[in-house]
Amino acid sequence: MTTTAQQRSADLDTRLRAHPDRFRVLTGDRPTGRLHLGHYFGTLHNRVRLQRLGVPLHLVIADYQVITDRDTAEHLDEHVEELLLDYYAAGLDLERCTPFTHSAVPALNQLMLPLLSLVSLPELHRNPTVKDEITHSRQASVNGLMLTYPVHQAADILFCGANVVPVGQDQLPHLELTRTLARRFNDRYAPVFTEPEALLSPAPLVLGTDGTKMSKSRGNAIHLADTPDRTARLLRGATTDSQRHITYEPDTRPEIASLLLLASLCTGQDPHRIAEDLGSAGAAALKNTVTDAVNTHLAPLRARRAELAQDRTHLRRLLREGNARARDHAESTLDQVRTAMGTRY
Repeated sequence: MTTTAQQRSADLDTRLRAHPDRFRVLTGDRPTGRLHLGHYFGTLHNRVRLQRLGVPLHLVIADYQVITDRDTAEHLDEHVEELLLDYYAAGLDLERCTPFTHSAVPALNQLMLPLLSLVSLPELHRNPTVKDEITHSRQASVNGLMLTYPVHQAADILFCGANVVPVGQDQLPHLELTRTLARRFNDRYAPVFTEPEALLSPAPLVLGTDGTKMSKSRGNAIHLADTPDRTARLLRGATTDSQRHITYEPDTRPEIASLLLLASLCTGQDPHRIAEDLGSAGAAALKNTVTDAVNTHLAPLRARRAELAQDRTHLRRLLREGNARARDHAESTLDQVRTAMGTRY
């Protein structure tokens, strides 16, 4: 069944393709390690598609958000570079978009203060994003920054005038809070912010090798930068079931279905057809098929990534330039906010 959110997203996608110059996208990641196949098929593909359409992209590398759920944030500089390598190797042209880090854009973080004044404490406690982050927190106790998590994300979106945010279905409540904060500010002070629209990701969920959601922290992820041998080793250990005959049944055989889906995404073949071709060959044959598909699909990306990694000065220059553009935009937005609030002295 098509939901209202899905219909709105489909209408938005039609408008994006017709008039890409009328939109600006904000998306990004936390620098906690290399990206994996879940990121690749879930978000990177769509970002590359939007860039090819001509939609301006702002890519936030959310370094300050790393310390919301961790007692320490080690190797952040290395993780930021690895993230940039994954972006570039996956097809994002960092010359044409605006990559930036939270820590390099002071005006963005200052914008969070007036936004925090527009949200109540119960609203923050009820936010599904906050609840989920608290549940999976790596800290001995929850810090104050955790509660500001969705407001910080709202500032990311609003400072650059993004009117499109690619999200999953589970992230819709967060985006609705961003829209609410934009309305509250505009109603209380003056019209400064545009309410962003949600572009739902069409990508299916890619499970990890243990049958749960693919995640960097769970050790079940195949990273874009992994070697073919490590990819093969991880897939050989993937969870399957006791049935020898291979069928594509996501509801009743999720682990087998996830492997078939991965082969399908990498080859373009229908997962039902891949299952039919395998028949009663068993899980070992399925894993070999998936390994070949993944390694073949990622070979050009991995070669490009290895080439880019030899000289990272280019990446650091692109990030400095992106940070400078983001600072200019954030300072301009903060100036509008100060004018609206009457705090320009």
